[in-house]
Amino acid sequence: MTQSEALDILKTGANVFLTGEPGAGKTHTVNEYVRYLRACKVEPAVTASTGIAATHIGGMTIHSWSGIGIKRWLDKYALDAIASREYVSKRMRAAHVLIIDEVSMLAPETLDMVDAVCREVRQNQQSFGGLQVLLVGDFFQLPPVQSDLSRAESRENEQESLLQNERGPGRFAYQSSAWGRANFLVCYLHEQHRQEDEAFLSLLSAIRRNEFEDAHMERIEARKVSGVKAPANIPRLFSHNLDVDNVNTTTLNGIASDVHTFAMTSVGPPALVESLKKGCLSPEQLHLKTGASVMFTKNNLKLGFVNGTLGKVIGFDDLSKRPVVQTTRGKRIVAEPMEWSIEEGGKVRASVSQLPLRLAWAITVHKSQGMSMDAAVMDLSGVFEFGQGYVALSRVRTLEGLHLLGWNARTFQVHPEVLEQDWQFRADSQAAQTTFANLPRSELAQMHKNFITAVGGRLTKSKEARPPANNRFSAANLKQIRESNPNAYRPWSKADDDKLTKLFAANVKTADLSKQFGRQRGAIRARLRKLGLIE
Repeated sequence: MTQSEALDILKTGANVFLTGEPGAGKTHTVNEYVRYLRACKVEPAVTASTGIAATHIGGMTIHSWSGIGIKRWLDKYALDAIASREYVSKRMRAAHVLIIDEVSMLAPETLDMVDAVCREVRQNQQSFGGLQVLLVGDFFQLPPVQSDLSRAESRENEQESLLQNERGPGRFAYQSSAWGRANFLVCYLHEQHRQEDEAFLSLLSAIRRNEFEDAHMERIEARKVSGVKAPANIPRLFSHNLDVDNVNTTTLNGIASDVHTFAMTSVGPPALVESLKKGCLSPEQLHLKTGASVMFTKNNLKLGFVNGTLGKVIGFDDLSKRPVVQTTRGKRIVAEPMEWSIEEGGKVRASVSQLPLRLAWAITVHKSQGMSMDAAVMDLSGVFEFGQGYVALSRVRTLEGLHLLGWNARTFQVHPEVLEQDWQFRADSQAAQTTFANLPRSELAQMHKNFITAVGGRLTKSKEARPPANNRFSAANLKQIRESNPNAYRPWSKADDDKLTKLFAANVKTADLSKQFGRQRGAIRARLRKLGLIE
């Protein structure tokens, strides 16, 4: 499914699970939907499962938003106490759309608790109290943290909890009762906006499908380097914080120049500020020297950097005393403070301000989630969780940018339960895509309008879905297209499918397939997807 198709579904007000491989554009799609809602005077509740993810999207954790905090179970008294809090009641009653990012890291009992609180506060027994819910994430990535203590506590309190999971015990959010009741439409994005290397994409897809073979291992082994030969000017990814802190501190101390310290400033309630500080990738006290390897931690396309852009401090501005960073692509940027904030009801409730930088000799796999990096040195020999290796590898854009110090057997494994569930997600997404593609554009536009009206918004004419002025399937346009692609938009025969399958297996390029079949390249790729030969 494309981003535009997913947006069309979201705009109808349906509950949606938005997923896809790393780099497929999930965050971009969410941001586009948020912009659309705000333009229609509808303020969404933007949340995430972790503090880091929340700072990326300008929201708060779902634990904070819902008032459940660190609770692992709810009894009647706890539910009543949460529902009676004025700030929780006010925000939930005012909400119409709830967004939860990085849902893969949310335990099923947590989603059930959020559902229960929403229904209680809003006095509405529909799923999540009648809110439209958008869950975003990829279950192949990092799963919920589940310690022996939390498992034991859950078993101990199971009888007292109001929430008995009708679907049995599970580890993932899709195994919760709330997920089952919400009837989520699945939007599985298939476009790729991060990896630029087809061989690398093939390797990552093989891990994702549990089809990692000897040929893929050969590519991995070709990227292995020893510690002394590893490039010194790119970040190292580790599984543990201790390794990261040791590398960054030791390397900075080894630079023989003056240290410059930049302190974070903050505004707002202490609890919200503390949440922002924990989630912010830039540290509270940033220590820099000329020659320090750094990484930008926020996006600013106008100035030429994104979250994950690498560079080196080449000096400090004479007037502002702020660091001058030269990126790996040669661009010089004077780093200015930027703001991380928590918004609610269209207003900023708390914010922190810091230079959008962090030391980049090393970073944890966990904190790299959501980044796009040109290159990285990785030591994956300490990987201990399904998906941890996959997340680390998928941060990098090309195979050439990957430098591996080591790995273990778990590095290339995905969770078997997620692997099985993924086939269902793909099938559900295909069904949703087909259903909405068959709707007349006028009917879809009316659905968009009905939802915005129902939640008290206002759909401006510029935001209404309507048929394009020039229909690309008009007779004149079709005749012009068929001058260069004689079979464009003609049905495929079984003989065509068999021939296409054989040529694809023989590694014939898409451009050559396009010429042989007299069809546009996009049509070739679409048919290959239909036949299950590509994603």
